[in-house]
Amino acid sequence: MKAERSRIFAETYQRYLAEIRQIDFLARAPILGVVEENGALLMPLYDKSYTFTAEGIAESKALTPALQVMICKYILSCPAELPVSEGELVTYREFKDAGPLISFFTTNTNKTLEATFAGNTEALRQRAVAIGGQVRSSEVYDLSLEFHAFPRIPVYLNFNDRDDTFPAGCSILYRSSAALFLDMECLAMTGTLLTGKLIGGGSDVP
Repeated sequence: MKAERSRIFAETYQRYLAEIRQIDFLARAPILGVVEENGALLMPLYDKSYTFTAEGIAESKALTPALQVMICKYILSCPAELPVSEGELVTYREFKDAGPLISFFTTNTNKTLEATFAGNTEALRQRAVAIGGQVRSSEVYDLSLEFHAFPRIPVYLNFNDRDDTFPAGCSILYRSSAALFLDMECLAMTGTLLTGKLIGGGSDVP
C-alpha cells in the first residue's frame, strides 16, 4: 500500500511539473512569499529550503514523492493576489473540504503528539525550537508554538500536559487563508510532516 501511494505521488509530481512549465511560475514569488533567484524559486518548508526550477526540485532525490507534490501544489495553487488578511484561526476539521481526511489528520498529528510528549513538555519545546518553531506566550496552554510550513502557511501548535484530572491534549491550528494555497490533502501533510519532525528529530516523511 505504501509503495502504491508513493507511485501515485510520483506520477502526480510529474503531472504538476508539466503544468508549472506552462505558467510564469517565477512571477508568483512575491505572492508565495519566496525568493526568486537565477531562474529558481527558493522554497522554505519548515526548517529546510528547496530550489525549484523548470526542471523540478533540485533536491528531489532526498525528498519523498509526497513532499515533492506539496511543493508543486503550493506553486500551482498560488492565488492571483494576496488575501486581505490571513483569516481566523481554525482547526483542520473546520476547512470546507477536509471531511474525508479528518480522522487521518487527527490520528497522525494530535493523538501522536499527545502520546509522545505526555509528561515531557520540555522535550517538545526543545524539538520545536530546533526546527525553527517559536514559543508563543499563553495563559491557557502549557506550551504554544508557531511554525511556518510554507511562508504563507503558519501552523500553530498548542499543548497541555497531562495532570491528575486530564490526559495530555494537543491541537494544531491554521489560518483560514491556508486553503487558498494548498488543497486539503497537502494541507494535512503539513501537519503530519511537522509531527514527524517533532517526534523523529527532523524526519521529512509526512
